[in-house]
Amino acid sequence: MSGRRLKITVKGKVQGVWYRQSTLETANALGIRGWVRNLPNGDVEILAEGETEAISSLIEWCKKGPPLAIVKDIEIVELSYIGNLPDFHIKR
Repeated sequence: MSGRRLKITVKGKVQGVWYRQSTLETANALGIRGWVRNLPNGDVEILAEGETEAISSLIEWCKKGPPLAIVKDIEIVELSYIGNLPDFHIKR
């Protein structure tokens, strides 16, 4: 399996707009494992691991997010693929 593991930080109006729930649904539809959480500074952080194509699709989705989100920027950090995440969930 050729997989990728990323940390994605999404900036803009991304809290209080169903960003986490929408990310959960999108990741599950793509077969991606990891988590999403709100950060104290108003950003949303995502750890995502999966097939290269699925990760690329998630990145494209993150650039716009759910309808009420206003994404100003996303930062992507490539991590070493491990393959040890059981599912995708919202971290609180």
